[in-house]
Amino acid sequence: MEGERNLEAAIEQLLNVEKQMRLAGDVAGTKKAATDILQLCFEAKAWRTLNDQIVLLSKRRGQLKQAVTAMVQQAMQYIDETPDIETKIELIKTLNSVSAGKIYVEIERARLIKKLAKIKEEQGLIAEAADLMQEIAVETFGAMAKTEKIAFILEQVRLCLDRQDYVRAQILSRKISPRVFDADPTKEKKKPKEGDNIVEEAPADIPSLMELKRIYYELMIRYYSHQKDYLEICRCYKSIYDIPSVKENSAHWIPVLRKICWYLVLSPHDPMQSSLLNSILEDKNLSEIPNFRLLLKQLVTMEVIQWTALWNDYKDEFENEKNLLGGSLVEKAAEDLKQRIIEHNILVVSKYYSRITLKRLAELLCLNLQEAEKHLSEMVVSKALVAKIDRPMGIVSFQTSKDSNDILNSWAMNLEKLLDLVEKSCHQIHKETMVHKAALKV
Repeated sequence: MEGERNLEAAIEQLLNVEKQMRLAGDVAGTKKAATDILQLCFEAKAWRTLNDQIVLLSKRRGQLKQAVTAMVQQAMQYIDETPDIETKIELIKTLNSVSAGKIYVEIERARLIKKLAKIKEEQGLIAEAADLMQEIAVETFGAMAKTEKIAFILEQVRLCLDRQDYVRAQILSRKISPRVFDADPTKEKKKPKEGDNIVEEAPADIPSLMELKRIYYELMIRYYSHQKDYLEICRCYKSIYDIPSVKENSAHWIPVLRKICWYLVLSPHDPMQSSLLNSILEDKNLSEIPNFRLLLKQLVTMEVIQWTALWNDYKDEFENEKNLLGGSLVEKAAEDLKQRIIEHNILVVSKYYSRITLKRLAELLCLNLQEAEKHLSEMVVSKALVAKIDRPMGIVSFQTSKDSNDILNSWAMNLEKLLDLVEKSCHQIHKETMVHKAALKV
């Protein structure tokens, strides 16, 4: 009881000092008086009084910005010293309310919200933690270190993915440009010019830029896995594969390269997939996993692939990859793999045949007539190739239909060539006649 009275008396005395300093406009004195009050409360373990004093001091008339900043920074050091979780949450909430709307303590507020969100997540309140994090738009904070900004946004994305809010996760992920990970940290300007914002150093617990790159692409893989966008997943793994720390260790890059190969095979055929396929085939590291080199080689070779033979060869590899391909995607992935092989075979057939019977096409694809027709129709609809099916005759034509302008142009070209030939022939005949006449005169 006596301790409480002594504390109140000491605080009262310091509050008078703080008032005198504040009215005199003494920044250093005001800061010292305010932080001394907080220190007294902390040493006395009077947590309720500490919260009350923080609010009281921050609301005093004409309170200096520097004093509020010093108080918030001082009180943040006490958060980890709190005796229980309730006291910790109460202190964080007090500091949050004091720093809300004050641009000079925006970084401190972001860190407070991050701490509070972590506590909520540990309590199993994922949605509440995600909502808390979304209140803060760190991309507008000029003084925050680049790595800390990225780490904060990645935490926002992760919480959205955890609560299965995929739309918001995508919106938040777009705040990070992938080019930021390719920046050379040695070339960044060290000394700020006069008038530039002073950028704070990132806290020690913030990962390096390359580590953040890996976390970013792992989160994007989670997002694209939900969308079942195989090509984008493959590109994400390719970016992870290019990280120097991954490339240096074969134990790290072999599983990633395996995933790149699988997702390349699972991706629908298009120019980007084709370009990526050829660039991966040129990678020397692929010789370390010859099975996958052979698999990709089969896809670029314009030959029909026997599905049953391929599945027998790669079934075990596919099963091993189950834990890596991830959850519900695995069952669908096996079906999609078969679909991709069928599509490859149809493209090969369209290269070699201009017309083919549906029966022969079904034989080449190892399918029945209905399935062959279904897959061919799907590819025509997706504009992967041009084909027409004469169903009564059972004939598939891969010839592209020309419009009237193309036909007229080709006729005009043919006529032009014909007239050119006639002109050249007449010229040759005339030349021969002249030579012959000259010889007779002689």
